[in-house]
Amino acid sequence: MSQIRRAPSGAERRRDAERTQQALLDAALAEFAAKGLAGARVQDIADRAGVNKQLISYYFGGKQGLYDAIVEHWLEQERAMADPAIDLGELTCRYLAVAHDHPDLQQLFLRENLEAELGRIAHEPDDPDLVEFRRRQEAGELAADLDPAFVLLVLQAAVSIGSLFRRDVRRYLGLDPSSEEYRDFAAEQLRRLIRHLGPPPPQQPG
Repeated sequence: MSQIRRAPSGAERRRDAERTQQALLDAALAEFAAKGLAGARVQDIADRAGVNKQLISYYFGGKQGLYDAIVEHWLEQERAMADPAIDLGELTCRYLAVAHDHPDLQQLFLRENLEAELGRIAHEPDDPDLVEFRRRQEAGELAADLDPAFVLLVLQAAVSIGSLFRRDVRRYLGLDPSSEEYRDFAAEQLRRLIRHLGPPPPQQPG
């Protein structure tokens, strides 16, 4: 006796669509991190996700749309965690956690920087991250003789060390860069480092 298959409900179809989109995003992140936007192939992304490549166009409008969706997801996450009320040490450790948990994302950012046409990139003195670092300096979190833009660059590099300089982490620290031990050690050291970036305490009268 044949069984009649029930058509999936609207909720089930939505869940299937969400799972497919997430699988494509995860696969695309790995491919873009390894090969860059230009080098990644739609077929390879689809094969890694285990779906038909036509679904990339259906859900994202193509490879560029898939890349843009990854970037926008990161920006949403960044906006949620960049709380002006927390101190710079805590903020930096939040970025460290993202870098530790999502090394492919760090590799994607590195490729984006390496592949950028530097002559076409304009200086952005009003970039929100830089404006925030200037505010923190005015609030006393950074010494007055430090350039907030350079401090921002240094901290961006510092949180990415475990993802991008894995061999050096092992060589200099003797730690596995993917381990919780490394993340805890790096967070503690970054907090100490950032405290030293602040203005010196006022001298007590002799």
